[in-house]
Amino acid sequence: MHNNIDEVVAKVADKFRRTVPEAAKSERVPYGSGAGKWIESPWKLGNSWWTAGFWPGMMWLLNALSPEDVFHAEAVRTTELMTREMRVFRHLNHDVGFMYMLSCGAKYKLEGDEQARWDALHAAALLMNRFNPTENQHNGFIRAWDGREQLGYAIIDCMMNIPLLYWATRETGDPRFARVARIHADTAAREFVREDGSCCHIVEFDPVSGEKVREHGGQGVAVGSSWSRGQAWALYGFTLLAMNTGEARDLATAEKIACYFARNIREDGLTNCDFRQPADVYRLDNIAGSCAACGFLELAKLTGKAEYREAAEKLLDGLIDHCCDFGGEYCGILTHCTAAYHDDNVGTHTNITYGDYFFVEALCKLKGVDPMLWR
Repeated sequence: MHNNIDEVVAKVADKFRRTVPEAAKSERVPYGSGAGKWIESPWKLGNSWWTAGFWPGMMWLLNALSPEDVFHAEAVRTTELMTREMRVFRHLNHDVGFMYMLSCGAKYKLEGDEQARWDALHAAALLMNRFNPTENQHNGFIRAWDGREQLGYAIIDCMMNIPLLYWATRETGDPRFARVARIHADTAAREFVREDGSCCHIVEFDPVSGEKVREHGGQGVAVGSSWSRGQAWALYGFTLLAMNTGEARDLATAEKIACYFARNIREDGLTNCDFRQPADVYRLDNIAGSCAACGFLELAKLTGKAEYREAAEKLLDGLIDHCCDFGGEYCGILTHCTAAYHDDNVGTHTNITYGDYFFVEALCKLKGVDPMLWR
């Protein structure tokens, strides 16, 4: 990298050291920031929104990068807020992995808290319970959402949630968690990943037969497009799968997706919101770039291939050079995060917390202090 990581880490720690105390005044974990203020999810679901776990996760990571009371206290406080949401249950879905691996799972891993362990296992049980078995036992999938009209919906994002199931099998000895993860991952590799390494976002299945009904464009441009954050979920998700299983087929899928992603990184190191968006459209998504950087760094360690680390460094240099706010406009860091290609109401070219989470995770990896909350 041409940027000095120690200098970047110091700037990141200083920024959050100044802005975390303001977030700590609220009972809602931040969704993002703007105009010098932390903001909550536009869906008004509070801490039940799927992104809520990234904030405590980032606090645990910041405490690894720069151990300080301000980060540790906020990690502990907001992990407890997440536990309360589990007891409410009302809005939980397949994203309990995002929510509880990075909060309760992190607290157990880093501090040995026994209640946090049980809460993480509770989340794993909720995720396993979303498994949709089908007439063809090899075509099962983890159902994404709860609506009656979405009974057969699965999404590529879930590849980032299934590491929670592998952890639960290792923790308890119960093979059912890992078995559900294995079937879902095989379905995803078969039905989501295209021959060129691109991925679709949403697949609708017949919940009885398990047959694929159709694809949906989801948060990308359209059906058949290539939403970059979906590509990042797949890249990092299948890399984590390979780390959990040690199977060559999982690593091959991760590399296939990674090669496609690397070919689509812009010359400036940034990522378009959709790799197949119109050429005259300027719409970036830094969340995709920061998440993919984490996946590339882990894939480089798994394979020993320098090109994956080079791709990660290109992405991180691009973010640092063009899209980091170390000043005061945002409370967070990354400036060009985009939640969905077609929906400006949920955040376009703004600061969104889970973009910052993956940026901080990548810095932890480069510094050699990553506690690897996904495992």
